Amino acid sequence: MELSEKVRCYIENVKLALTQLEGKVLGDQVKKVVDLARCYVSDAEYYLSKGCSDVALACIAYAEGLLDALRLLGLAEFSWRSITELSSRPKVFVAGTFEFLHPGHIHLLRKAYEIGRVHVVIARDVNVARLKGREPVIPEEQRLEVIKSIRYVSTARLGSLHDFFEPLLEIRPDIVLLGPDQEVDEGKLARYLEERGVTPPKILRLNEKYNKFPLCSSSKIIAEVIRRYGSRREFCSTT
Repeated sequence: MELSEKVRCYIENVKLALTQLEGKVLGDQVKKVVDLARCYVSDAEYYLSKGCSDVALACIAYAEGLLDALRLLGLAEFSWRSITELSSRPKVFVAGTFEFLHPGHIHLLRKAYEIGRVHVVIARDVNVARLKGREPVIPEEQRLEVIKSIRYVSTARLGSLHDFFEPLLEIRPDIVLLGPDQEVDEGKLARYLEERGVTPPKILRLNEKYNKFPLCSSSKIIAEVIRRYGSRREFCSTT
């Protein structure tokens, strides 16, 4: 296993430990240590995204050491997973615009996480404008930053400016998970990868939209904002 993949597994392991601590009653000093561990996780993800795997390894080692010290002192209760177990989980590819993050997005990412390690590709601004006929309200770098912060996500990156399938060649996922309304030509995808010597991944799709809440799509959110604040002046005066 390459160093970068090992670091990704270490990062995921620490994220899982932090998830186990959510909602638990912790002392103020313990919370400070946990928050510091989260900062080191963010640093590790940043340096890994820049190709600095050795620096990322040092950062995540600090995070792991802080949490393990709390565990050994009996100040925090959680369990580690083995790296073998984490590395054997399949790579799950998820792509989307993720313009206004809503429960439907979280549902998709959570389902992907239940299957394996989640690798997210964010649609570029120019491609969103071309496909949807409008420029995205939230720019691509901001959308990427939000997705990176979600605990179910192992890695997140911007997509290609010209080719939707290009990131698949780099990530080489085992599974592609689609939302219920994502239109993908599965035959075209398989041919694209086979022509480049890549085994096509298994394609799964969520069968139903997540409708637990009324505003579980970007279009519904936009429509509701327009309904409530049709006048830009009126909207600006309330924000």
